[in-house]
Amino acid sequence: MKSANIVLKGKQQVELLCEEAPVAPPGGLLVRTRTSLISTGTECICYRSEMDEDSHWAGWVQYPFYLGYSNVGEVFELGEGTDGYAIGDRVFSSSSHRQYAAVAGRPIKIPDGVSDESAAWSKLATIAQTGVRRAELRMGARVAIIGAGPLGQLLTQYTRLMGASEVMLIDTIAERLEVGRAHGATEAFAGSAADAVSFVEQHTDGELADVVFDATGHYAVFPLALKLVRRFGTLMLIGDSPHPSKQVLTADVLTRQISVRGSHNEMLPPHAEGWDAVRQMGLFHTYIERDQMRVEDLITSRFAPQEAPGVYAQLLENRAETIGVVFDWSRLGNFKGNQLCP
Repeated sequence: MKSANIVLKGKQQVELLCEEAPVAPPGGLLVRTRTSLISTGTECICYRSEMDEDSHWAGWVQYPFYLGYSNVGEVFELGEGTDGYAIGDRVFSSSSHRQYAAVAGRPIKIPDGVSDESAAWSKLATIAQTGVRRAELRMGARVAIIGAGPLGQLLTQYTRLMGASEVMLIDTIAERLEVGRAHGATEAFAGSAADAVSFVEQHTDGELADVVFDATGHYAVFPLALKLVRRFGTLMLIGDSPHPSKQVLTADVLTRQISVRGSHNEMLPPHAEGWDAVRQMGLFHTYIERDQMRVEDLITSRFAPQEAPGVYAQLLENRAETIGVVFDWSRLGNFKGNQLCP
């Protein structure tokens, strides 16, 4: 059996390849993909392939590189000794954009009340949820979020759920801010973080934000974000810059005693270890079922997998008009690569 897989073969060289399908690992599953979500920030960094040589990005992106980590599929085959799953069960895994995925361990089952396109956000939602937990928000906190892309939209919804009194969303793209307002942002600023100090002061009685989330992943935003944090406040770095050597630490950390915290994937400190990825995903699914969060309407583009080369080229040139981008694997049909993929 063959599998059509989206592969980054070199710098800005994406292909849909027909490769041997894997088998279900012992205790695991073989999953047939239904929908996969592009993490536009991360995957565009991988596609652009411009990063500090000593960064973790350089060690991670090795060709051929299989893009993607947000996969919704149905159980196609059970591995030896696997129990608790049935053929046809829908599951979420961090598998790449591929037609068939071998999934080890016990991926989370998707509840009936959660659509494929909502479930595809499970990984990004867990990354955002981890960042909010790391920030240790208190009820009534005044929050600023820089970047209204996928992570920024999720942070907006989570911080409102956590009881933030002000959720100030900052982005240069007005359309993204409108989406953020519809999903919980109390205020929006269309412009650069460099020009947002007076905006944040206006909505915090001149005190600035208790917590600022930098969800851009751009090294130039780091010093600008520090200017928006109140004295003794917290800056959360959610976006991951491929050029950490260019990030500049300003005197604000010392003179205004600001705490800078990083958040990566689902890693939490020991006192919060009970909230692993599966449990956080389960909570996200509960919020979706209760209509306390909405993500399906964050999807702005849907493509067939065979359109992948053009999709990534387009995103690199201009992703300002997109938020959520998915591959619909039901549109794969018969694909001819090196050989026919049935």
